[in-house]
Amino acid sequence: MFRTDTINNSHFHLIFPNMFGFKGGIQVYSTFLLKALQDLYPEAIYDVFLKYDKHNLKKPQGSEFLNSTRFHYFGHLPRLLQTILFATKIIILATFQRPNVVISTHVNYATACYFLKLITGIPYWVVAHGLEVWDIENNVTKLALQKADKVISVSNYTRLRLLQEINIDSEKIVILPNTFDANQFQIKPKPTYLLKRYNLRDEQPVILTVTRMGRMAKYKGYDQIIHALIKVRLYIPNVHFILAGKGDDLPRIKALVNSLNLQDCITIAGFVPDEELCAHYNLCDVFAMPSKGEGFGIVYLEALACGKPVLAGNQDGSIDPLAEGKLGCLVDPDNVEEIADCLIEILQGDCSNPVVYQAEYLQQKTIEAYEFSQFRTSLAKLFGLVGTR
Repeated sequence: MFRTDTINNSHFHLIFPNMFGFKGGIQVYSTFLLKALQDLYPEAIYDVFLKYDKHNLKKPQGSEFLNSTRFHYFGHLPRLLQTILFATKIIILATFQRPNVVISTHVNYATACYFLKLITGIPYWVVAHGLEVWDIENNVTKLALQKADKVISVSNYTRLRLLQEINIDSEKIVILPNTFDANQFQIKPKPTYLLKRYNLRDEQPVILTVTRMGRMAKYKGYDQIIHALIKVRLYIPNVHFILAGKGDDLPRIKALVNSLNLQDCITIAGFVPDEELCAHYNLCDVFAMPSKGEGFGIVYLEALACGKPVLAGNQDGSIDPLAEGKLGCLVDPDNVEEIADCLIEILQGDCSNPVVYQAEYLQQKTIEAYEFSQFRTSLAKLFGLVGTR
């Protein structure tokens, strides 16, 4: 087993897509991973390679890191030069600095790690999230995963898919699921300022989705919810759907809403800043994202921590945060009728899983399984540490 607990001069090389310019699942995971490592190894040196971030990006509040953290930015470079210099600097610096381990949070960078290991013998770990490691066709990428010292899967679903699709040692694939900051997500009444902003009444049923809305992200299931609203409105006429997020799919979504004459019951809220996320979860009566391409889904944890009923798809990593349906409702993400019926049952108080109405229980179970301290403890076990914080 690879260990660093007995080494006084631990040195980590971490390869991330970015941390500061865009907040997606991989970016959030990368940030928590760095924070957990620095809690476990406060005396270590950290070199963090950020392919898409730029030097002048403002770091968000709460992103304080150790002074021994050196960030290497490549986001200011033209795309081809960016890729070349990114990989070159990773290999050259590691060759001279000899870190204890290199950890990449995206499979696209595993190839550079593999070649680095061939040259220097430095071990590397790769984090596997979701779509990016499903149905891999590139043989070099497959080889880089096979030769990794550890493949960290964020969900059991992704782990099983890797085992089915790639000839890889099952003992190499370990699970370190997504995490969240429980202090930021609390059970509270519907916030008055958001009711006013969206022109809603306190008793009005609200469905919420928080997601990226790119043209490649339609698998998130927001189209199905929009179509499902046609039936939901027959049973709950005053229902309102808030779709929050940003992306290049927004024009198409707005056109779809208009074509279905649903403008009066749908608000496309745009990007929601971190400081308003908890308020938006508390505004809703059900959080719904029937995805079929999710590696895990941090938003499910955040909604559950706010004590909200959650509807998710049953064909991807969403089943992990919902404890295979024990903490929420899993539906066929392609079945609009099933999605509509489930939403109606939840909003009418008739859900077959009564746990979804037990806010404190949902919060407690989610914190027990996925809060940051649990993530840090699980990471420590991967390094073979004992007696950790």
